[in-house]
Amino acid sequence: MVEPINAFLMAQSQFDHVAGLLNLDPQVAEMLRWPNREFKFMIPVRMDDGTQRVFFGYRVQHSDVRGPAKGGIRFHPAETLDTVRALAMWMTWKTAVADIPLGGGKGGVPVDPATLTLSEKERLCRGWVDQMWRNIGPRQDVPAPDVGTTPQMMGWMMDEYSKLVGQYTPGVITGKPVGGGGSLGRTEATGYGVIYTVREAMKHLKMDPTQSVAAIQGFGNVSQYAAIGFTQLLGGKVVCVSYWDREDRAAYTISHKDGVDPLFLQSITDIYGTIDKDKAHEAGYSIEDGGEWIAKDADVLIPGALEGQVNAETVKRVSERVRLVAEGANGPTTPEADEAFKKNGVFVIPDFLCNAGGVTVSYFESVQNDMNYYWTREEVLERLDTKITQAFNSVVEMAEREQVFMRDAAYMVAIDRVVKAMELRGWL
Repeated sequence: MVEPINAFLMAQSQFDHVAGLLNLDPQVAEMLRWPNREFKFMIPVRMDDGTQRVFFGYRVQHSDVRGPAKGGIRFHPAETLDTVRALAMWMTWKTAVADIPLGGGKGGVPVDPATLTLSEKERLCRGWVDQMWRNIGPRQDVPAPDVGTTPQMMGWMMDEYSKLVGQYTPGVITGKPVGGGGSLGRTEATGYGVIYTVREAMKHLKMDPTQSVAAIQGFGNVSQYAAIGFTQLLGGKVVCVSYWDREDRAAYTISHKDGVDPLFLQSITDIYGTIDKDKAHEAGYSIEDGGEWIAKDADVLIPGALEGQVNAETVKRVSERVRLVAEGANGPTTPEADEAFKKNGVFVIPDFLCNAGGVTVSYFESVQNDMNYYWTREEVLERLDTKITQAFNSVVEMAEREQVFMRDAAYMVAIDRVVKAMELRGWL
């Protein structure tokens, strides 16, 4: 039985390891091990039946030394303050490794949004902003969607903030709907960013994408567009995806002997990433236990669900064929699994490099909001490709120069940039 993963302890452990490699001053390291600020607050919500229910909200601002804190808001039943702390810390490294002028933050509410009506979700979103509006803003902290939240929910939050401050302020939130201050290309940004890093890693490893097979965990927004990108942009084959079935309260792996059609699966998937398994079965798909994705005969694994999914136990099931792991999710691989990958020579694209496409286009959205001028989808994706490719190359160069694992190299690049910003601002 694997013990539950404490994401924040894992994030601190990863940081401590690289702080040692960098010979970072212990006093500086102690400052970066902890968030700058944390908020926990009550959100009373009037439900549709007239009763009042109390929810609790979180917001953690890990660092704003390089720019406003940046990070999503999760609505997930397993959300905890420690999870939010870890995600906020990872956001600091993510914006730094992507070299965009932002810091790291994260927010959340422990709730299953699928159990709420549309109007109840709107009141919860507005209630979250009512509690946090004094401590967020385009120059303070810019939230965005994450697991369980949507562009529509970001639109409600932006509207509530604008009402409270008395002026239209689209830059307070990113991931908004197109037409409501959102950016074209934002929907596919994270998943496509994953595939841009996979493409660059395959060049580095001299792998042929058209002869490669990927197994993907999850089928939310990130995994959907990673699957589409892997098949359409790279010409590869996706052998399976997995998903969480809200009705059954269980995870399933969906596969097809000829490879899955991500566009078909997307057409039978709800907004929470639950695939209609009856329709999938009718179309010739096989349905297995949710954990089977990791054991598939594949060249590339893309864990694109939640943290801690590739751990000391599950890593034992990884096929010997696997050469590349691309972390679409935040914190999907534990330190124990990392050691196994190092031993077996598996190339890992760490999460805060691999999935930096979303925050990069969120930054582009903020820029467009400030200009009040919006780019085409092609312009957005071209800029994203350029930024992600530069970030990948900077990490590979560090890994080769220092002869370290890719995760360590990504941390070294990111931490060095954050510490330099602290020095330039006179914090040290």
